[in-house]
Amino acid sequence: MLTLASKLKREEGVRAGRTLARSNDACHRVSIRDRLLIKEVAELEANLPNTCKVTFPDENKLCHFQLAISPDEGYYLGGKFQFEIEVPEAYNMVPPKVKCLTRIWHPNIAETGEICLSLLREHSIDGTGLWGLNSLFTDLLNFDDPLNIDAAEHHLRDKEDFRNKVQDFIKNYAR
Repeated sequence: MLTLASKLKREEGVRAGRTLARSNDACHRVSIRDRLLIKEVAELEANLPNTCKVTFPDENKLCHFQLAISPDEGYYLGGKFQFEIEVPEAYNMVPPKVKCLTRIWHPNIAETGEICLSLLREHSIDGTGLWGLNSLFTDLLNFDDPLNIDAAEHHLRDKEDFRNKVQDFIKNYAR
């Protein structure tokens, strides 16, 4: 992350010091997305709750990162859930793509890892959007429009059996 910020500063200094041909300038231009992400990732890291941890597989690519959430309360206590976040080039006009990499029994997460979009702010990776992910485990369950209908019905039908199934998933997939 700091590496990308340093790279941006170096490139701006080079551009200020000399005139580049238009085609050459296009090769070195930093996207608006990357400029936004430098600011937003710094804010994110400063405000991240202690139940969450962000990692960047390549610190030069702020557009691809992972978020680990270890809930400290509720049904999912004791689990560690991995999410992959991919920020498209058209960000801030197109929302980030978020996928849960950990198998989980949850009304708002499909068995294939898709996340209920109503939980995420559409055009944000900062506090609000990722807090939406964190709230999957604290505020719990949106039954108005669940993504995993079987899990939602299970919770409504038998909360204790639902809790047991969640704990089985945590034991088998989220440690």
